[in-house]
Amino acid sequence: MANVQAVLSALQVFSSAPEKAALEQANSWLQDFQHSSDAWATCNVLLLSPEAPLAAKIFAAQTFRTKVTYDLADMSSPDLLQLRETLLKALETYHAGPRNILVQLCLAISGLSLQLPAWDDPVQDMIDAFGRNPATVPALLQFLTVLPEEVTTNTKIPITDDEYKDRSAKLLTANAMKVTDLLAMYLQAPGASFTVQIQIFNALSSWLAAGEVVAMSLLNSPLIPYSFQALTSEELFDSAVTVVCDLIHETQEVEENMPVIELIVPLVIALKPKLSEYKEDPEKIRGLARIFAEAGEAYRSLLLHHPETFFPIVEAIGECSAYSDLDIVPITFSFWMRLAQSIGKRQSVSPLFMDAYRALMDVIIRHLHFPADLTTLTGQEAENFRSFRHIMGDTLKDCCYVLGTEQCLTAAYDRITQELARPNVSWQEIEAPLFAMRSMGAEVDPNDDQAVPKIMDLIPSLPAHPRVRYAALLIVSRYTYWINKHPDYIPYQLQYISAGFEDSDQEVNAAAGQALKYLCQDCKRHLVEFLPQLHSFLATMGSKLVQDDKVQVYEAIAYVISAMPMEQAAQSLRTFSLDILGRVHALTAKTTPPTKDELVNITHDLENLEVMLGVIQSFGEQLPATCQNTHREAWAVFEPFIAKYGSEYPICERTTRVLRLSLTFFGHVLLPILPSVLIRMISSFEATGFSSYLWVAGKIVGRFGNEEDPALRAAFKDVYERASNKLVLLLQDKSPQMIPDVLEDYLQMLLQMIEFTPDVLFPSPAFPIAFRVAMAALTLVHSDIVFASLDLLRTVFTHDSLAPTSQPPPPKFPIYAAAIRPVVEHEGRELTALLLAGLVGEFPEESIPLVTTIFRVLGGLWPTQLLTWLPSVVQQLPPTVAPDQAKSAFLTDINSSIQSNDVEKVKYAMRNLHRASRKARDRRRAGPLDG
Repeated sequence: MANVQAVLSALQVFSSAPEKAALEQANSWLQDFQHSSDAWATCNVLLLSPEAPLAAKIFAAQTFRTKVTYDLADMSSPDLLQLRETLLKALETYHAGPRNILVQLCLAISGLSLQLPAWDDPVQDMIDAFGRNPATVPALLQFLTVLPEEVTTNTKIPITDDEYKDRSAKLLTANAMKVTDLLAMYLQAPGASFTVQIQIFNALSSWLAAGEVVAMSLLNSPLIPYSFQALTSEELFDSAVTVVCDLIHETQEVEENMPVIELIVPLVIALKPKLSEYKEDPEKIRGLARIFAEAGEAYRSLLLHHPETFFPIVEAIGECSAYSDLDIVPITFSFWMRLAQSIGKRQSVSPLFMDAYRALMDVIIRHLHFPADLTTLTGQEAENFRSFRHIMGDTLKDCCYVLGTEQCLTAAYDRITQELARPNVSWQEIEAPLFAMRSMGAEVDPNDDQAVPKIMDLIPSLPAHPRVRYAALLIVSRYTYWINKHPDYIPYQLQYISAGFEDSDQEVNAAAGQALKYLCQDCKRHLVEFLPQLHSFLATMGSKLVQDDKVQVYEAIAYVISAMPMEQAAQSLRTFSLDILGRVHALTAKTTPPTKDELVNITHDLENLEVMLGVIQSFGEQLPATCQNTHREAWAVFEPFIAKYGSEYPICERTTRVLRLSLTFFGHVLLPILPSVLIRMISSFEATGFSSYLWVAGKIVGRFGNEEDPALRAAFKDVYERASNKLVLLLQDKSPQMIPDVLEDYLQMLLQMIEFTPDVLFPSPAFPIAFRVAMAALTLVHSDIVFASLDLLRTVFTHDSLAPTSQPPPPKFPIYAAAIRPVVEHEGRELTALLLAGLVGEFPEESIPLVTTIFRVLGGLWPTQLLTWLPSVVQQLPPTVAPDQAKSAFLTDINSSIQSNDVEKVKYAMRNLHRASRKARDRRRAGPLDG
């Protein structure tokens, strides 16, 4: 057969290490082949041909599975029954493997059984065909393992909910007892190999996980005791752990399953001595930890009601939590969290549980210790350990929930004081309980007057080791809510923070910055009197701080300013701002070219100003007297600065961010200077192509677009037309994919204009350019840009001027409509092509309603043109993402909706094409060689 040879040739490409283009071509050909009707017969030949190479047989099995999932609707009922016989014959041929072929065939048979009601009892037929010969039993067990998984998880199989409920009940629910009895029989069969026993456990786990095996049905089954006995076997241990966990999980409805629980719990508790026996084998401990944690979670109500019986499970989980391998410890965390939640709902609990959480807290603090020699950790290991410490911190919060935060903090405090009393104590012994205190900070009562004062008094006397100081500073930043209630501590904390900035360790500097930020944020009213001190600190220490730390200091200062009376706050903000603006002016006035460091420093200054404005936001509608003329003064500094240095990208970014925040801060006071700002923005955009200048222009339109000032509206028009012309030039040299930021900010500006200044947008000669730019944006694989473009186009198409509801319409509506209609008629064919390409391609799922709305308007206002455009446009859609059958149905549906004057039907046509495309794309995404 020609197809056989073609498949073999395509597969050969993958084994010969060719270039990427050859691989992609072969991959695409194989995917297309899998879609074809010839694939059934060709793959059958490949699968049953002794001479076919292994790779071809695997591909054939995978193709059967894929086609069963997607293509059964193409076959008649007699053909489906014949397919069943073909698959069963293939399974008989490959009953001994290779395993990847066996699995694919079992998946195909499972998928077929779900979709073939004429196959009355697939499970019994499979048992009859493969369950009586020991040589074929492994094939049966493989089928029984994958059947529940395929039925419950393969959502790509195209059947209705009612069909699914009916078939899954017949396949799974009706056969659950039969299957468990069969598995028990095989497990007890003399001579059953470890391989078969593992398969039995895997099949049982699969049926348990699918929720088809009722726990009570196993009460008298040998499967439960056999599962626990298998834990003593090296070969069976992993499979037994999984099945035991699944058994326990299935009994979590305690009242319904009490007899089974009474059977399981003694078997679980009997495993506790194994923790000592296997202490040198982490994988064994991991398995036991899974079992104990599963039992603890499933039976936690019984633990609390009957600790005399069930508490050994808690003790075992505690031992697992204390194990040295930190990959195993988190298996227990969910149990401790859920148990803590249950304890919190009870009036009283056994002291045993309080002791368990005290021991747990001690264990966690021990795990928090950094190793004595940090060089033993690789970079990734150190990062993983730091991340894991935060996870352990959450478990400390569970301890607080049970024991009370004061008791937990006191325990950590006592641990530190005990260590400090010892000579030559290592920093790790101090740092770990400090980290624990920080983790528990969220649980601290701001009014606590027992534990936290001791901690605050302790901090200044801690060793000066960088790791200790870092941890202590982060405690300060975490406890600022408490400090706000106890302001007497602020001077001491400021001293400690200030010393942190002087430390030679950069991480300590960063922690000091964070502590100052949160102290000023949460205690801002108490810190107003310290503002001169903070200003002096910046003047003396500012040049020594790295920018990340300096920006936190400015943020901290801004929080303090925000707590001041308005006039005083305005004066303080002016003081700090003038420092920065003075340096901006000085750089602008410089007659020699600036150094790289000078440019970097000025961007840092602008970032600091940005951060302050971001915190303070605004003083309200009526600016304080101090600020009345500040906007003119500031713009007099910024305008020449942007003109001179605006071609430096970092300066552009920082300056425009400050300008954006200034819109909020100054509000309508800015109106007289806004035309000048807009002209500078568009001039700088023309000169540089930097999108941030358009971003600011769009923000100005969005905030002040309703203003009627003629100079401002002329500036809007100037910005719009010059920006559009610049876009034309940019797109002549660059593809849309190369300037996504420019397209996005341009479109966002247009969205503001269509809402606030349609009188500027539509009549302008720039409107056709704007429309084409929006179309160009549809070719990008950027969700935000596609949404912006579609939103703009949708707003254009649904504009009231195209279908006015009142007569006579508003006077400008005919002008708008006269601008829109010729553009749509000129660009309509290409637009529909782009919209449909995106619909069956890369458009985000959430954008489909926007596309549908545009098509509905096209069908309603331009029906003749749409019917003319669509045939050639639809024909161009690749069959790989838009099957021919779906394209034909789409054209028929659109024609029908327009002929019947029912544009609502357009929505269903679009939805059906999109679904068919998504199905085709999902299928191709899996790849022809994926199992």
